[in-house]
Order: sequence, then C-alpha cells, then structure tokens
Amino acid sequence: MSQFAEGARSRRFLSSVATLSLMAVSALATPALAQDELNALVWCDHTDPALIEPFEKANNVKVNLKEYEGTGAGLSIIDQSRPGDWDVLVIDAVDVQRAVDKNILAEMPASALPNADIFPEVRMEANNTRDGKTYAVTEKFGYNTVSYDKSKVDPADMKDINKIWSDKYKGHIAVYDYYLPMIGLTGIALGKQTADLKEADLPAIRDKLFDLKKNAKQVSDVVSSQTALATGEVDIVFGGGEWLTAGLVKDKPNLDWTIPEQGAVRWAQSIGVMKDSKKQDLALKFVQYIVSPEGQARLATSSCYWAMPANEKAGANLTAEQKTALRWDEQATYLKKAQLYPIPSPDLDAKMQDVWTEMLQK
Repeated sequence: MSQFAEGARSRRFLSSVATLSLMAVSALATPALAQDELNALVWCDHTDPALIEPFEKANNVKVNLKEYEGTGAGLSIIDQSRPGDWDVLVIDAVDVQRAVDKNILAEMPASALPNADIFPEVRMEANNTRDGKTYAVTEKFGYNTVSYDKSKVDPADMKDINKIWSDKYKGHIAVYDYYLPMIGLTGIALGKQTADLKEADLPAIRDKLFDLKKNAKQVSDVVSSQTALATGEVDIVFGGGEWLTAGLVKDKPNLDWTIPEQGAVRWAQSIGVMKDSKKQDLALKFVQYIVSPEGQARLATSSCYWAMPANEKAGANLTAEQKTALRWDEQATYLKKAQLYPIPSPDLDAKMQDVWTEMLQK
C-alpha cells in the first residue's frame, strides 16, 4: 500500500450519515432495458446515486461500482481479475505512476479532457502523464489542515498553526491518526517543506509531535475525530479539513475549517480508463462526465465526503452555500499555501512510521 493510500482509506470513512449512504450502493437505480454495462473500481464518493444515475440515464447504461480502500487493495483486486473485467479506475493521484508501471491504464487523448479547466496546481502532470501521454486526470482534491468548532474556538487563532501547541486549547484537540499528513503538518509548523523532509529533520519533528500529544485529548481515526468534534467532546481536529466538516455544515453550522498562514498538506484523486477494457469509448465517456462541470459538482458534494472539484467550471453548478463550505473563493490562496504529502523513500517512510508509533505509545 502506498504512503498516501491509508490516508485516503481513512478519509473515506466519515460520518454515520455517509456510512448509511454506502449501504444503499447495491440499490443504485438501473436504467430499464440498459443496453450496456460499465465496471468501475472507485472510492466511496463515486457510489452516490446522485452522481451515477444521470450518466446511466443519459447513456442507457448500468454502471457497476466496486468500492475499494487504498491503492494496494485496488491493485490487488485488479491482479486477481481477468483482463477486461474493469473499465474505469479511481486512484490516488500520487499512485497513478504505480498503475502505469503495471501497464493497466490506457492512454487517454489529452484533447478529450478539460485540462485547461483544471486548477493548474492540481493538474499534476508529473503524476497523471508519462512521456507526453495522459493516463489519468485529477478529479477531486482537498486538504489535511484544521477543523474546529467556531462557537468554542477563536477563528483568528486557527490562522496560526502553532496555536495547536498552545496551552489555550490543551485537552480540546483531536489529532488525526495518520502519520504522513501529520508529519507533513508538523514539519510545516517547524517551517519545513514537505517535499524536502529528510531523516535529519525527524528529531525536531519527533519532539514537536510529543508536545502535540501532550496537548491532545485523543489521537483517533476520522470517524472518532469527526464524532468528537460534532458532539463537542473536542473543539479542534488537527489534520481535518473540508472533507471532515463541509458536508456537516448544514446541520452543524458551528463547524468550520481553515488553512493556517503557515500552510497545510494537499491530497488529490485521479480517474482513468483501464487498458484492457473492452469498452474504451464508453469508459472514456464516463471519465469525461466525471470531470465535466456537472459531474464535478455532484462529485464534490457526494454523500460520502465533500471536497474541491478539480474543474474550475464546476463552480457554476454549486450553490452559494456549497461553495462557502468548500471555501471556493479562497482556493487561490489555499492552493498557494498547501504542500503535497511527503513522498519519502521506503527507508525514510519506515523511520517516519517509527516516530509516529513512538508518539502514539508515549
């Protein structure tokens, strides 16, 4: 499993409402007399009927969705399947090259994709392309940053990442239990760049993490952290973001999120066509729908979790309330301040995990 995959896995287990929505996946409406079927390996945000049904009806097709958790699990499913079993793949953007290495993604014509409409910062050509060929396109992105209850926390404080370490909020913080973005955020708090983190930085990061643990009420997974924030057990989730709170704002208007002045870490997901698909044209059509303004707006506000659509033109299909929850008008600033997840070598990754484990056990 990639370093990023576990974070994506955790991110996809959100509120109880989202969990209930997943139970309805098998009940996705099937168009009458469908002439064709499409098989897609996806993340849970693609299983929302509000996203899938318009494509099915417009194309008289049934889309069979299989949700998976983490890139390693997805690649394992593909390895155990017959060539042609899968037509579409959703994958962590940082893991597209792994899929290209395995020769499982088809080249897509760049002219068939709205690349000019994708936020420049998330086009991620280094991940989605190779040797001038396009194998995937970014469809959604978001941040690991700070979520909080603005009725209990001074929003101005959340503009400074180091307030998380202050005595003012001691015992009121939940820390997201995933080492990679949290080490990235801790490095940012120390003034370091996530792309440049090296073994020599770990002692300072270790000390900073130990201090963070002293300030936290809990270090927990997404569901536990989100529940604690929603019920008032904690006032801040360090490592949260729009994906944690944006979908809850309608019922919990006291919940909010922001990116501190020092920055945050950014994640992204991509979608592509499977090389062995026997329905290349239909699969490409599905990808085009997902990255269209209409598809992007539905994906951004999926019942499983909300996050920013990669296509800037999706804004025309989002309500003012949805755009506010996603911080649409602040993206230009947020994208400049956010850094990608650290992508350490296997050796450094193991050492980072050791530091995180030591912090958890302390």
